[in-house]
Amino acid sequence: MGNQPLELPIDFSSFVEILRFRASEQPKQNAYSFLLDGETEEANITYHELDCQARTIAARLQNCLVSGERAVLLYPPGLEYIAAFFGCLYAGVVAVPAYPPRLNRPMPRLEAIVADAQATVALTTTKILTQIEHQLQQTPNLKSMQWVTTDNLQSGLEKNWFQTQPRSDTLAFLQYTSGSTGTPKGVMVSHGNLLHNQQIIQQAMGHSSKTIFVGWLPLFHDMGLIGNMLQPLYLGIPCILMPPVAFLQRPLRWLQTINFPVQSNY
Repeated sequence: MGNQPLELPIDFSSFVEILRFRASEQPKQNAYSFLLDGETEEANITYHELDCQARTIAARLQNCLVSGERAVLLYPPGLEYIAAFFGCLYAGVVAVPAYPPRLNRPMPRLEAIVADAQATVALTTTKILTQIEHQLQQTPNLKSMQWVTTDNLQSGLEKNWFQTQPRSDTLAFLQYTSGSTGTPKGVMVSHGNLLHNQQIIQQAMGHSSKTIFVGWLPLFHDMGLIGNMLQPLYLGIPCILMPPVAFLQRPLRWLQTINFPVQSNY
């Protein structure tokens, strides 16, 4: 393929279809690698594994939510957030990316987002839920939500997933502003919006089959989600991620990783 731009089948109308396609056609290829320490220690996930995890989370969500309802995502940087985001898409549930509350700190931004999005479920990890349980006791609106930890879901649950068929105009997720100068405001993003945006990014940046992504931006952030997480999957090419703090502590790590050879396993 050389440096020619990659092209997707024109009939894809959602990222659910794209990930299912990747899992079928490129099951053993690493979809994402995450450098836990920003340098060498890493976790990896293939397209097949991501699809399986997404179906597992989707099956759990389909037990407690109906299509179109909202689930807030509260994860540290890493692969678990990616699986949860796609789990929402697979379930037909509207994802609401957010940053997990800081330990022993007030949670006004999270409360505002939950209230505005009318989210009734929060997806997170066992560790984060344990850390904020005391804070939840002081915030009744958050405590009353259903909290689902996705790192300990029952094996085989993915078999209970029933496939949804989102259209291009189906709402995929709500992207909220930082709220640093006022109440966070949400933007409605459809599957069609996402696909159009990905096409424009590919064309503008000249991405090809030889492109390798290396990113450090938070995945709940618009640019981290759209550019660093979804663009590589859209193109079916490798993506290496690191925690934002690893970059901030030593920016050279990002440049070193860009020059690190990546193996694509098919």
